[in-house]
Amino acid sequence: MAETKVVTPAPREDHEIVVDRAKDFWTRNNRLIMMLGLGVILLGGGYLGYKKLVKEPNEVKASEAMFRAENYYRADSLNLALNGDGQAPGFLKVISQYGGTKAGNLAHFYAGSIYLQQGDAAKAAKHLGEFETDAAQVQARAYKLLGDAYAEQNKAGDALSAYKKAAHHFEQDEVNASEYLFLAAYYAQRVANNPKEASDLFRELKNKYPRSTRGAEADKFLAQLGVYSTEKK
Repeated sequence: MAETKVVTPAPREDHEIVVDRAKDFWTRNNRLIMMLGLGVILLGGGYLGYKKLVKEPNEVKASEAMFRAENYYRADSLNLALNGDGQAPGFLKVISQYGGTKAGNLAHFYAGSIYLQQGDAAKAAKHLGEFETDAAQVQARAYKLLGDAYAEQNKAGDALSAYKKAAHHFEQDEVNASEYLFLAAYYAQRVANNPKEASDLFRELKNKYPRSTRGAEADKFLAQLGVYSTEKK
């Protein structure tokens, strides 16, 4: 009787298994993969097209539209700066037409400042609240004006919060930061009727900006609050 031999196939190499699995995955999913790749290409191309054909031209147009309004603002012709002169648009038009641009964002700052000077605190707060910039000194100024707008509306908590943001946003600017911090402390004492908050802020003012004009005045206001030790906590 002939002996039957069982031949055991040689074990497959790991890389062969990986290749086979990859081929199988591609066979089953190649259509989906190609569609996803095409989608990425179209999205990338669409963004570049939007940037070059829409976003960048709008930035240029918005900057040009701001030019006359900024000149009116510097000349204290606030109504013309805000509403335009019939030929050149004002800040409100720039906001409505180019709200997503840098110039449109800056127009919120100008509009808020104008409304505050004209006594319309609610509109001032609306525009200043929508303004945002990476320029720390300008942002700190916007927070201060926002605090003024809230104060005009007797919103003491919101006003104090905005003044504190102004004081802490760009502390390297000792002149303005100390002024904003003094304003926050004074407002907490005289308007918000919060002596604890006021004393903490006056202490911070004295310790952080001892050489500033406002820092030198801190002891006087602390004494009014019954605080005679100004050492750091």
